[in-house]
Amino acid sequence: MSNRTISILAFLCTMAALVVATFAGVHASRRPSVPASANSRAAAKFPTPIFLKSKGSAETSATPATAESKPVHTADATGPTNGSATAQAQAQDDSLAVLRFASNPEPMPLFMAQDIYGQVVSSAAYKGKVIFVNFWATWCPPCREEIPDLIKLQDTYKDQMQIISISEDDAPPEAMREFAKQAHINYPIVLLNAEINRDFGGVPALPTSFVVNRDGGIVQKHVGLYSPGLFEAEIRTLSGMPGSLKVETFKDEGQIFLKNAANATDLPGVDFSGLTDEQKSAALHKMNADSCTCGCKLTLAQCRINDTACGVSLSICGKIVEAIAKKKADTPDSPKPTSPAPGSTD
Repeated sequence: MSNRTISILAFLCTMAALVVATFAGVHASRRPSVPASANSRAAAKFPTPIFLKSKGSAETSATPATAESKPVHTADATGPTNGSATAQAQAQDDSLAVLRFASNPEPMPLFMAQDIYGQVVSSAAYKGKVIFVNFWATWCPPCREEIPDLIKLQDTYKDQMQIISISEDDAPPEAMREFAKQAHINYPIVLLNAEINRDFGGVPALPTSFVVNRDGGIVQKHVGLYSPGLFEAEIRTLSGMPGSLKVETFKDEGQIFLKNAANATDLPGVDFSGLTDEQKSAALHKMNADSCTCGCKLTLAQCRINDTACGVSLSICGKIVEAIAKKKADTPDSPKPTSPAPGSTD
């Protein structure tokens, strides 16, 4: 083979190597990047928890409130609530990781109202988000105490949830605007009106928050001051975020809407064990018909569900049970037919 031929072959081999290298580089540059892990995608899409505690590889653990509500400031109460609201909220069980939502949620009452700045607030505008309808007042100490936490939640989860604040203050809008400015409140404040009060079934204690899922159903109600970790857990779970917690369901028998107390088959603290089914039904009927005398303006059944610590409703319900049981005991048995005497012609 001549030197010329060898040179040509060497040149062709070099060019072929260059073409292969170039093609490989272009192909590599066009190769799709390795997809991020599910956790990385979730971290980029959803906010980092601000109140919940991390637990190992699991994202968070909820801080639900106990079954009994935290300190409540009622409309006719004066002075601070018993004990430190913050201390009691922080004393809740941090290890419990189960949320409770109604299995039969009623639709959130729709409303349109002006906020303290004169802007129209429509509850329907937030459908598709988790909504917290928070009833409060500036004169309520626990209400003021939870405001900073609500502000943080609204700021962190603005794409997933919306707080609508319903104020029960009698103060003029300018005073409310000044309060909102000083507190840096970042969610709309609407002044309570008769329609909203009626549609939400009346709110006998403050603060009270109704939790609404993304489909517009009210799944929970919190009366009193609760840990912000519980609110955050509910927001993240109802929004379908990673690390969502286990959910247990319950039938709303007055826990959310007091009108549903008429469907309750048991009442907190009331012992029906000594009654027959018929007697129990009669007792529950009377407890749903008679009003409590503690000043709550609720029926006895509603008061037992709304305030399990009320000794007045507990005492009256106990007397009703006792009276119905005694009435049955005092009822003479039906006379038994007598056998004819021996030798009788009858």
